[in-house]
Amino acid sequence: MSDEYQIDIPPSFFEVYTDARRRLTEPLAVVRARYEICEDLAHHLVEHGKTMLFSVGINEDEVLRRIHLGLCVPESGVAPAEAVWVVRRLAELLGWDSPAFDTPA
Repeated sequence: MSDEYQIDIPPSFFEVYTDARRRLTEPLAVVRARYEICEDLAHHLVEHGKTMLFSVGINEDEVLRRIHLGLCVPESGVAPAEAVWVVRRLAELLGWDSPAFDTPA
């Protein structure tokens, strides 16, 4: 059986699902599915982040902090480590500095 998966998953996302021994903690198919969800979510949040920056009048760090808080609730559908990754990816897409987090990615 050939693996015809065409999407390159960045190492930063693999780290979300890698243990201390550098082994995946979930099957590759799950990691791929979760990556697609998280990448799509980051892209969908671009306009929301821009809107918050200009309409609410807060700085980029505060925008990212608020979005992260929103992603940390169970109803968001993403795990805490995924929330960190999504916010970092969002910052990258927006051309903003990546936020610092108290917890490791």
